[in-house]
Amino acid sequence: MNTKGHVHTFPDNVDTDVIIHARYLNTANHKELASHCMEDIDPTFVSKVQPSDIIVAGWNFGCGSSREHAPIAIKESGVSCVIAKTFARIFYRNAINIGLAILECEEAADNIKAGDEVEIDFDTGIITDITTGQTFQAEPFPEFIKDIISKGGLLKSLG
Repeated sequence: MNTKGHVHTFPDNVDTDVIIHARYLNTANHKELASHCMEDIDPTFVSKVQPSDIIVAGWNFGCGSSREHAPIAIKESGVSCVIAKTFARIFYRNAINIGLAILECEEAADNIKAGDEVEIDFDTGIITDITTGQTFQAEPFPEFIKDIISKGGLLKSLG
């Protein structure tokens, strides 16, 4: 399981209200959620993000509420993976449940820059910044999490 895309960077403590503001939670339409993804921190994000792009962020990404709308908005916007120094635990579990790949890797988050092209091998946990040639080691997913993500989420993996 691999992905490759261009990077969008975000700082520490990006909370779920910044990822998708509560004013948009009155819809269950995933594409509508995605159309507002990150707009309170980067109003141009949805116009820049391309399928398979990657978010790289600092500490405590996804803090705040337990709503799963946040990882849904990110995934539906086209992002294939979020790399962060750390994730809020509920965000981490919600991301896996809906099939959004996420990796914790402090060194990658410190060194990868916005616009870099990055490739990720989920089997080995190796993150390669193609732009700079640097490689970073994240903890690879166990098989059951790879299965959930590859099938598009927990409910889809059970069916």
